[in-house]
Amino acid sequence: MIFAAINLFNTGRSSIPLALLTAFLLGMVHGATPDEHTWPITFSYSVGSYSSKGGRRVGLLFSLAFTLQRAIASELAFFALTAFQAALRWNYEIYIVVGAVMVLSGLHALHRGHPFHLNVRDIKSRFRKQQDHSTLDVVPDELRWYLPLVHGFIAGWGVGAFAVIIYSVLAPEMPNGYVGWVPGALFGLGTMVMQVLFGSVFGKWMQNRKLGDKAKAYLARMMSVRTLVGSGVGFVIVGTLGIAFPATLNALSVVTPFHIHNLHTLGAGFFLAVVLLFAVAAWSFQKTIREVKQINFAF
Repeated sequence: MIFAAINLFNTGRSSIPLALLTAFLLGMVHGATPDEHTWPITFSYSVGSYSSKGGRRVGLLFSLAFTLQRAIASELAFFALTAFQAALRWNYEIYIVVGAVMVLSGLHALHRGHPFHLNVRDIKSRFRKQQDHSTLDVVPDELRWYLPLVHGFIAGWGVGAFAVIIYSVLAPEMPNGYVGWVPGALFGLGTMVMQVLFGSVFGKWMQNRKLGDKAKAYLARMMSVRTLVGSGVGFVIVGTLGIAFPATLNALSVVTPFHIHNLHTLGAGFFLAVVLLFAVAAWSFQKTIREVKQINFAF
């Protein structure tokens, strides 16, 4: 059977059907395990949507653009035009771009004409001055629907173990240039399946907070933008350090007994996808929930 021949850690040369199935399964593993190219972005935008449906939409949009990028890169790999991505610095350069977009997205939604350091006293004052309490000018703007698409396309250019397998093993297995893009596209679709699921879970978690609509909107959007800004700054810092000291940062890794991609070797990517992301998310949630309790949202 074809499934019996699958080895996601040692793909080697294989038949075309096996190569395509492997690409899809690798995409599912990529979407399900902690990855710096997916989790920080999906989580940040999904909690801001504060609904299961909104979270699914975020996962879908992000993965659509990610799939397009992977298909393009897979086609380029077939023609051996992506050797530049093997450079140690490349992934760290992508970190800086992704981080900068995260920070700018968060600040754009948060600003709304108010200073970034807007505190609870300022917020309460603005509430008291408002005559129409149906609109809260202290609540950050809803993040633009297309931003996950932008992030997905940019983040897809990052290079990790999955990308190396797709570009250097599976894409060259294709019979001609007309289908060189297929392994990348299937990898993206596999990632999409899991990112839609996780986006739904993240959005549902925020939706289930027992708060009024106005308080929930403030909590979800403020937590979302703070997570974007905080994680984005982390991406820029790690990316800058990686460009300056690529060999050193690549050597900082821990090998685990889990024989699963993204969980077997934990390095800078795991730090960004899990440690930094959820540390910033926990801080932003605690800070924002305290503000929610101090602000009288019920008029």
